[in-house]
Amino acid sequence: MKTIYLNRENLADWQKKATPNVMALGCFDGLHHGHCTVIKTALQKASEKLVPLAVMSFFPHPKTVISNGKKQIQYLMPLAEKEERLRELGVDTFYIVEFDKPFAALSPEQFVAKYLVDFGVVHAVAGFDFSYGCRGAGHMDRLQEDSDGRIEVTKVAKVECRGEKISSTCIRERLLTGNVEELPEFLGQPYEVKCDWDGILLRLQPYYTLPAQGRYFVSLKNEHSSIKTEIIVTEGPSLHCEKEIPLFLKGSLSIVWHRRIREEEKRLIS
Repeated sequence: MKTIYLNRENLADWQKKATPNVMALGCFDGLHHGHCTVIKTALQKASEKLVPLAVMSFFPHPKTVISNGKKQIQYLMPLAEKEERLRELGVDTFYIVEFDKPFAALSPEQFVAKYLVDFGVVHAVAGFDFSYGCRGAGHMDRLQEDSDGRIEVTKVAKVECRGEKISSTCIRERLLTGNVEELPEFLGQPYEVKCDWDGILLRLQPYYTLPAQGRYFVSLKNEHSSIKTEIIVTEGPSLHCEKEIPLFLKGSLSIVWHRRIREEEKRLIS
């Protein structure tokens, strides 16, 4: 998979290199079940049309830029992990668009012309609530018209769990209330973050979100080994493991969050 960082300076060069493709559109933070449904739908369309599959995402998060930095989004995964997951899903090209004020000011028609038509998109796939262009005025029901009929469109219906739309927002809400045991139903797997451990301190790597303060059952793992233990998230937030972490886990490791230990369990354990 090729990853391409797009900005105003290199846009014209990449437009010239574009070839026909099917493109999935969205932020795709966390790559939950809803996101994967969009990408798998796009992959099917690409297979039918015998063209490559592209994904276009946006960074930093649009809400941060539009709010002038007043609204900071807590990311679920860094771009490097997103790249790895998209590669596994069969994506051929991953476009990461620099989301800044001039990009946010594009009209819906300008976005479609510059970032879809000029990039060889023959079929666009996105979730039912995907929006584009200034103030989010563009939506999937008008994308074909905005392309003057040159792009076919598939709007993916809402994907639900527990009676609510699966979204990055609802996953963050569960993390920030400590309900990590519910996340596999939304993500398809337990939530996992990467840390660096120097033998003394556990330091969270950038662009992950820690769950609420409390004690959790977790797995610590690296490429070779894993253990089950308990992690305490304290104010900061910071991470603390009361049990000794084996030295074979020193360096970069992952924390897999299984469930929170509630107050009644804490009393029994103590």
